[in-house]
Order: sequence, then structure tokens, then C-alpha cells
Amino acid sequence: MTFEQLGITAPILKALKEEGYTTPTPIQQKSIPILLNKHDLLGCAQTGTGKTAAFSIPILQHLHLADRQGSSNNPVRALIVTPTRELAIQIGESLSTYGKYTRVKHAVVFGGVSQFLQEKALKERPEILVATPGRLLDLINQGFIRLDQLEYFVLDEADRMLDMGFVHDVKRIIKLLPAKRQSLFFSATMPISILELASSMLTDPERVEVTPVSSTAEQVAQQVFMVDQLNKSQLLLHVLQSKNTYPVLVFTRTKHGADKVVKFLHRSGISAAAIHGNKSQNSRQTALQHFKEGKIKVLVATDIAARGIDIEMLPCVINYEIPNIPETYVHRIGRTGRAGNSGTALSFCDILEVPYLWDIQKLTKITIPVTDHPYKATQTAPVVLESAPKGYKKPIAQPGNSTNNNPRKKGQWFKKNKGKNTQKSALSRA
Repeated sequence: MTFEQLGITAPILKALKEEGYTTPTPIQQKSIPILLNKHDLLGCAQTGTGKTAAFSIPILQHLHLADRQGSSNNPVRALIVTPTRELAIQIGESLSTYGKYTRVKHAVVFGGVSQFLQEKALKERPEILVATPGRLLDLINQGFIRLDQLEYFVLDEADRMLDMGFVHDVKRIIKLLPAKRQSLFFSATMPISILELASSMLTDPERVEVTPVSSTAEQVAQQVFMVDQLNKSQLLLHVLQSKNTYPVLVFTRTKHGADKVVKFLHRSGISAAAIHGNKSQNSRQTALQHFKEGKIKVLVATDIAARGIDIEMLPCVINYEIPNIPETYVHRIGRTGRAGNSGTALSFCDILEVPYLWDIQKLTKITIPVTDHPYKATQTAPVVLESAPKGYKKPIAQPGNSTNNNPRKKGQWFKKNKGKNTQKSALSRA
């Protein structure tokens, strides 16, 4: 199937051809006809499947072909809400690419920067607005944005929105929308909380799924390295030097951890930069641009960037720290193996992170192979499991707890025993 067969209008087809796009991805093949017929849509697709084009192209086409008489005085007609600044900017770039031969204007607004330029962009009367929830509500409250004549609403990366605590902001936004509209809801995973949110904003939606819920991309080769926490930096250096698969995206759980990894790489003579919530928007964009251009070899990011980095030829992702939310793992490794390309996802796992690995394997229904390396962990645990061993539960204490009597610091888990906790070494479970 080609884009021509989907009924795409000539100006958009011209832009797609110039970008080398001829064959739509599965999510685009299934979604675009539904959206061109103005049905609501519930889309389940992991990141990197082409869903930005799946919703951007129909909206651009609807607005391009619509009666534009008096449109210069109309408020926003299409709203796309997304969780992160990076993803908002990425969607804005896609709209510019696909819509460059249409007359449809768009604007992008997000927090963390002065709103002066965003106010100026809104005065140009954009028909499409891409926004993060907090800045959108701020500008609505200040009277810069009206949604009373909105025709199209997209909630993108809904599960990430909930993970980041935006659920109340999203519900406030939905209450401001006109009842008569076309609504599009996209999420990489579909837990009960997401389905409940979708039911509150969709009317008789068509449902599209292009991959099993919570699955990882088939073209991504996954490996886990068991390693002591103190040796992770040396293992990272070993992997980077031996595999030489630049550029490499490295994920940490904390902002401090990201900065620490970057400093270590600089001392080791490897160009690197960090992006996280404490960095200014300009520095984050500069780092990301330098990474795309090959000026830096390694980009170290926290999960705030997991959904906003779109690099088609990214060969490798490294989980320097295992995420404590299993769905986050799916989103992280979705940064590689995009657009049909192959990719590699490597995860460094210390004894304290083994329960997180169990959760990931249970969610994805796969067993991630353990790889040999020079910095083997001095403590071992039963990692080739889809869940915790029977009779055991994960302790409440989290990695990084400095309490001296934290059993996880000794590589131990609690065993259930008639309501009381007794300790048993993880080594005996190996």
C-alpha cells in the first residue's frame, strides 16, 4: 500500500515524497483512513511506529481542505497534547515537514522557557497547537488560547502523561473542550487507568493496535549485564570502546546520575552531554542537536527524554540503571530499532535491581539473555525469571537508601513467613 492509495491530498503527498516516504507504516495504514472519515480513534502503538504522521497527516488534510473563510479570526481548531517539551518540538517539526505545501499554520508551546515568543506565535492565529499540559493551562488562564471552537483533539503518549503526574491537568483540559469534536488517543501501553481515561474522552472509537500491548520491538536485540554498582562506569567504558556503535543513548534514573556519567565519560576522553529536567530548554535542545549531528558520541538522559528523542539511525541504547517502572523500559529501548532498522538495547543490572528486571520480563513476556563481560557481579541472583521466586516479595527499600540495615544493600530479599519477615540471602536462590 502507498500513501496515494490512502487518499492523501496532493500537497501533503508532495511533501512526503520529498522526504522519501512512499509506504505507510502499519499504524498509518490502519489509522489514516479512520481519521479521514472523522471517527474517534484509540491507538495502541509503541514508540517509533510512525504514529505522529498517523495523526498529523489527517488533521493537516482536514484543515487544508476546509472552508477557510474568516479563519484568520478563528481560535485553535486542532490541539495536540503531549507530555514532554522534546516530543512537542518533534511533533511541531513533523507538522512543518508534512504541511509545508499547505496553508495550515501551527504553533508549539511548552514550559521551562519564557512564554514571550509563544505569545507572539499565538498572535499569528495558528490552526494547530501542540502543547504540554502545564503551559497550555497557563496560557488558557491568561486568555491567550481559546478552545471553544476546537474540532480535533489528540492526546499523545497518554501512559507517559499519567506516569509524569499530568492526569489532573489532562482531565481539566478535556473539560474545556467542546462536546462535538474528533478525538484521538494514543498510548504505547493500555493498563486499566489508560482505558478509563480514554473512555472519558472518546465517542464510539475505532481501535487500532499494531503491536501487542507492552511489547518490545522485535528488531531490538536485548541483553543484560550483571554487574556491581561500583563497576558500572568501567563496564560502560568497556562496552563503548569494544562495540564502537556510536551514537549511543544512555539512560539513568536520576538527574545527578546522568551528570555523574557525563563527567566520567569526559574524563575518559569520550564526548557526551546530559539532558534532564534541571537543564534549560536551550541546553537540552543544543545537546540533542549536537547528538543528532554527531558532534557528541553519547547522550545521557533521564526518562523525561525517553519519548522525545527521535533519531532514525540510533544503533544502541544502554540502560545504565534499570527503570523501576517496567513500562519505562519499553519506552526507553523504543528509541532504537526505529523505522524498520535493527537496534541493540543493553541493560546494566546490579543485585538491587534484579526485582525490577523480574517486573520487566513479566510485563514483556520475554527472558532477556545474560551476557558475559569482564566486570561480572560478585553477587548473583536468579535473573532468568519472569517474576520473583514463589514465596518472596520485593522489599519496600529502594536502591540508593543509605540505611545501614537495608537488607537489599546486602543482596537479600524478604521471605513471607506467617506475617513476619525473615531474611534469606539472594545468593542461596541463585
